[in-house]
Amino acid sequence: MGRKKGVAEFEESPPDDFDPSNPYKDPVAMLEMREHIVREKWIDIEKAKILREKLKWCYRIEGVNHLQKCRHLVHQYLDATRPKAEAAASE
Repeated sequence: MGRKKGVAEFEESPPDDFDPSNPYKDPVAMLEMREHIVREKWIDIEKAKILREKLKWCYRIEGVNHLQKCRHLVHQYLDATRPKAEAAASE
């Protein structure tokens, strides 16, 4: 009963023994890598949702000045919703 209720424990880094050139060599490492990729994608999705809520709030509060006052949130939201390769190419 030492484990906290509702807190998931997992490795935050990808598996060290995963070989991208031969992913089926170690099935356990392949599944761990797949879980890591899915977890990272879900984190990015949730970050984008939080930014979207902040942007909605900013639009409502600022009214006609939203183009100036919420610009930084728009850029953050667009960066969060773009695919990683496209975001790196635009920088």
